[in-house]
Amino acid sequence: MLFLYLKGAAMGAADIVPGVSGGTIALITGIYEELISSIKNINSKLFKILLKNGIKEFWSALNGNFLLVLLTGIFTSVILLAQVIVFLLVNHEFKLWGFFFGLIIASAFLILKDIQSHNIKSILLMLFGILIAATISLSSTTSFPNSDIFIFITGSIAITAMILPGISGSFILLLLSKYEFIINAIKDFDIRVILVFGLGCICGLLIFSRFLHFLFQNYKDNLLSVLSGFLIGSLIKIWPFRMVIETRIDSDGIEEAMITQPVIPTSQDIESILMFLLFSIFGYLLITLIQKKTIF
Repeated sequence: MLFLYLKGAAMGAADIVPGVSGGTIALITGIYEELISSIKNINSKLFKILLKNGIKEFWSALNGNFLLVLLTGIFTSVILLAQVIVFLLVNHEFKLWGFFFGLIIASAFLILKDIQSHNIKSILLMLFGILIAATISLSSTTSFPNSDIFIFITGSIAITAMILPGISGSFILLLLSKYEFIINAIKDFDIRVILVFGLGCICGLLIFSRFLHFLFQNYKDNLLSVLSGFLIGSLIKIWPFRMVIETRIDSDGIEEAMITQPVIPTSQDIESILMFLLFSIFGYLLITLIQKKTIF
C-alpha cells in the first residue's frame, strides 16, 4: 500500500504541473488499466450491490482500497505542492512559466510522435486544436468568472485530463484562466471553492471520462492530433512577457491585471529572458526523460 500511495503522490505532483500528465505517471507505474477499470465500475449497478449485499461487497466491487490509497496520495501531494507553486508564482515568475513552457512543448512533441498515421486529416485536426486554444488564449476576456457554476464546469473538464496520458488537468486550468485561482484556493484551504471544484471533478470523472476513454480507444490518432494542437496553441497563454491593457480591483482591494496582451521582450528584459529560456530547456528535458518509457 505504501508504494500505491507514493504512485498517487507522483500522480498528484504531475497533475498540478501543466504539461505533465497524471495519466502518464499511471502508465509508467503500471496502474493505468486498474485505475480506468475502477472508474468505469462506478455506476448504478455498484450502488445496487450496496443496497443488496452490504458495504463489504460494495467496497470490494468498487476496488475501494486501491482508490482510497491512490486518492490519498494524490490529495496529499496537491495540498503540499500548492504552497510551493504559489510561492514560485510570486517570487520566480519567469522561471516558473519558462519551466511550464518547456514541459508543454515536450508533451506536444511526444504526442505528435505517437500518432501512427500523419496525413492531411491529422494536420487539419492539429491546426483546429491550435486555433481553438489560441483563440481562448488571446480572448479579451482573459479572466473568466469565479462563479460556482464556472468553477464546477472547470473541474469537470480538468479532471478528464487525468485519464489521458500526455495532457494534464493543470493545462486545462491554464487554458481556462483558472490555474492561479484554484492553486490559491487549495493553498488557502478555501472550502467553498475546493468543494465546488471537487464536485465538478467527480461529475467529470463519472461522465466525461467514459466518453474520452471511448475516443482514446477508437479514435486515438484523431484525439492525439487535437490534443497536440491544444498544447501548442496554449503556449500563448503562459507566455510571461505581456502588456497590461486593463486592470481591476479584486475583493481584497488589490489592483490586478484583467486584460493583457503578449509582447516580444526587449533587451531590457535580458535577465528575465535568460531565466525563461534556461528553465524552458530544463522543463523540456525533464518531461522527455519522464515520458521516455511511456507508450500511449
